[in-house]
Amino acid sequence: MKNQQSIQGILSIAALICLGAGWLNLFSPEINHLLSRKIFYYLIGASFIVQAPALTNKNFTYAMYAAALLCVVGASLPEESKLSVLKTIGLLGGIAISFTNRPRRS
Repeated sequence: MKNQQSIQGILSIAALICLGAGWLNLFSPEINHLLSRKIFYYLIGASFIVQAPALTNKNFTYAMYAAALLCVVGASLPEESKLSVLKTIGLLGGIAISFTNRPRRS
């Protein structure tokens, strides 16, 4: 469980670094686009896959896998495709699921 959290944390931080580098235009336009619009979503999808088995509410496990799949599939589609919005839907869904499955404090 602890190792799983570490892996998920590393993936999430790497995704945020990719997003930040793309937004700050640290590299060429092609690399910035790749980092912020492709690799970011692949890393977030991988993070959701690692997080899914650890969810406290097991009813959301498959929903988290679906969110990960939407992130990866949406990022794999061309930007011109109307279905590329799937990556954003997956991201928002995964974030919502992870927030609703936080352990309650007594």
